[in-house]
Amino acid sequence: MWWRRFFCSFRYAGQGIVRAVRNERNLRFHLTAAVLAHLLGLLAALEPGEMAVISLCCGLVIGLELVNTAVEALCDRVCPAQDSLIKTAKDAAAGAVLAAAVCSVIAALWLFGGSIVSGALWDAVRTRPALDAAIAVTLVAGIFFVRWDGK
Repeated sequence: MWWRRFFCSFRYAGQGIVRAVRNERNLRFHLTAAVLAHLLGLLAALEPGEMAVISLCCGLVIGLELVNTAVEALCDRVCPAQDSLIKTAKDAAAGAVLAAAVCSVIAALWLFGGSIVSGALWDAVRTRPALDAAIAVTLVAGIFFVRWDGK
């Protein structure tokens, strides 16, 4: 049946994400940063459109990190030896992740800059201790998650 193949594609995609999370430290870093960005957005009481920008930026970086992982795995399989074209492909894929990450940081500065400069973000920390605690727990857990071997 067509619907079995359709739902199997979700399972395969999930398996690819899990495999990448286990093997790719940079992906774990980006996932941790995404959670922190969303928690900070809640703490700063960003508007829904601003939270959507955070979600889109995080999704773009994570998606490109998955594509980078796929490009690297394919390149390593096709040509395990040093090759200038393989290096170009791998470097370009990594560069795409870097470009998206830098643009995401710039977007975050635009979104959070006013709250940081005005002190509103720090005031929110004092008035919303549950979110403050969630950020602290995420930071600590994120450090372990990023450093986790996964194997």
